[in-house]
Amino acid sequence: MREKVFIAGHRGMVGSALVRRLAREPVEIVTATREQLDLTDPAQTQKFFAARNITQVYLAAAKVGGIHANNTWPADFILDNLRIQNGVIAGAHAARVQKLLFLGSSCIYPRDAEQPIAEASLLDGHLEVTNEPYAVAKIAGIKLCESVNRQYGTDFRSVMPTNLYGPGDNFDRESSHVLPSLLRKFHEAVQSGSPVVDVWGTGTPRREFMHVDDLADACVHVMAVPKDWFDAVVPPQRSHINVGTGEDISIQGLAQLIADVTGFSGSIRFDDSKPDGTPRKLLDIHLLRSLGWSPHIALPDGIRSTFNWFATTNGAYRGR
Repeated sequence: MREKVFIAGHRGMVGSALVRRLAREPVEIVTATREQLDLTDPAQTQKFFAARNITQVYLAAAKVGGIHANNTWPADFILDNLRIQNGVIAGAHAARVQKLLFLGSSCIYPRDAEQPIAEASLLDGHLEVTNEPYAVAKIAGIKLCESVNRQYGTDFRSVMPTNLYGPGDNFDRESSHVLPSLLRKFHEAVQSGSPVVDVWGTGTPRREFMHVDDLADACVHVMAVPKDWFDAVVPPQRSHINVGTGEDISIQGLAQLIADVTGFSGSIRFDDSKPDGTPRKLLDIHLLRSLGWSPHIALPDGIRSTFNWFATTNGAYRGR
């Protein structure tokens, strides 16, 4: 009998990547629109999972955004994410779902965490203020999975992805993350013939970027690892695991790489009146490698394929 796998957030960048990846597995993929299922309602979610005999859940549904969005709508970021997480995790437990994977974010770690950031750095310092509400919600999701495991013996796992990009990303001017925002800026500069592109901040912060298809492959791999192997690598009291590339790049370097990919030959101007965010954020992925998985998509190749998707689909202007 095939596993029945529910993907929460299947229309988003991460969720759609999981759909693509799981389509290669001998499983039955189950999804639902917001009109069909209110993920914030545990009772409704439990009933949905039970009626369809769901055996695995990938929790990729979330409200996400960059520095500007987090600063502008902090209450929405903490409330919406808490409601979604609580509804899905509680509903899955009540419906006796065998396995669940919660997708968090690398912003859960302290602003000044030692680099590269190990899983043990969680709750070891102050969070970056520009995305603290979102980070608090994601920390709550990790701890909820850990607590349900401890109390009920479930197999709910958590992965903390680094900064993601790829097809299906949000390229909105006001709410996108740095990489899709820059792709759009440079693309539009080329189209309009603009000689200058302005970039927020000093350009000195360093960030790690992972293609969403690599993340999806890592998630499927982590879920397939036998429980005794997983527990031997990842302590039960710290059930989350970092998912990244193990390499980072400065925002200045990223901007130049995107300029090269888009064909922009003008000047790049950094606006140091705008916030930089965390100085550096690179994940320690030795636990992930211990589970037998390593990234495959190099950043230049990933940006090039993402730009091709961006430039040739209506999705390039999602949110305008």
